[in-house]
Amino acid sequence: MYLRRFSVTDFRSWPEAELELEPGVTVLVGANGVGKTNLVEGIGYLASLGSHRVSSDVPLIRRGAEQALLRGEVHHHGRKLGVELEINSGKQNRARVNRSPVSRPRDVLGILRSVLFAPEDLALVRGDPSERRRFLDELLVARFPRYAGVRSDYDKVLRQRSALLKTAKPALRGPRGRSRPAPADPDLPDDLATLEVWDGHLARTGAALLAGRRELVVALAPYAQDAFARIAPSSDPIGLDYRSSLGTDGVAELPSSAGDLEALLLERLAEVRKQEIERGVCLVGPHRDELELALGEGPAKGYASHGESWAFALALRLASYRLLHADDVEPVLVLDDVFAELDSDRRRALAELVSGAEQVLVTAAVGEDVPPELDGVRFAVGDQKVVRPGAAPVAEP
Repeated sequence: MYLRRFSVTDFRSWPEAELELEPGVTVLVGANGVGKTNLVEGIGYLASLGSHRVSSDVPLIRRGAEQALLRGEVHHHGRKLGVELEINSGKQNRARVNRSPVSRPRDVLGILRSVLFAPEDLALVRGDPSERRRFLDELLVARFPRYAGVRSDYDKVLRQRSALLKTAKPALRGPRGRSRPAPADPDLPDDLATLEVWDGHLARTGAALLAGRRELVVALAPYAQDAFARIAPSSDPIGLDYRSSLGTDGVAELPSSAGDLEALLLERLAEVRKQEIERGVCLVGPHRDELELALGEGPAKGYASHGESWAFALALRLASYRLLHADDVEPVLVLDDVFAELDSDRRRALAELVSGAEQVLVTAAVGEDVPPELDGVRFAVGDQKVVRPGAAPVAEP
């Protein structure tokens, strides 16, 4: 898979920009702040419908504009598809495939697949559990786009159930502040009966998401361990495990069947009913889980050095790439300002690991930071232009 053409209109700092790309390595070179990252962020958004830098679409629209447009021409197994995304301010985003509208933007997921490594990925190791949950879910959707719907359904159920726990807390607690039991009684208070209905929805959608995450962690771990060993051979080996709010001891104890997981979720929800009512929050489900990262015998967070944390984050992204490749999907690999943070040995190791990818896009403030093993087509970025040396500008305001 490779991206042949990519263009943006009113996206981030760019009024307009267009790139004519080829398979192999493409390097975007320019000073910090000229918009290199904005371009590769757009490519990532075209693939995933999300940004690696912000959680909202609003900052993606250039100031003063009403909408941003992203267009790409994707080649895969001899097939060519055009994808267009319209990011709108204050109304629904829209998408087209080969110029024909699709019913939902998420219907374009899977046409372009990419793996992007950026400085923000240090949060995968040093940040909150939510960063690692997001990493798993985005990779899950990249592998199997149907999980976009599973994830959306779970988020909706979680919001509804959480709102019920907050607003109905006095009624659910009962007289004198005592929480009510949850018997199978037709005369249950309406709030409690409604909560049991939402328990079922949460267990069903949560089990589907949890089953996908479990399989993903098992498949991803060996690729991550191998990538880290090659990037940081003098460091202790790494490990990945999944800690569930179900109380199981790691991924090995989690059932693989969604049906079994649903039953466990319902059982666990019944166990924590009293605490949930007292606190007014949902205490069980994939939103409370953690991807545990280990370095040697201890947790990576707090024990890994700055260089080891970078290497760990990079290993997770390289493992993502190799896992997609093993699924017979050759994603576009994007390395955003990576080499400036790596020493010469790690630069060389990384270059060797990615040099065989069908398409690699690299950004760098200094061209010399990019190892010679990744020598390819170079574009100069600056003054609101993207120029291929020896060619006329291909993008300007």
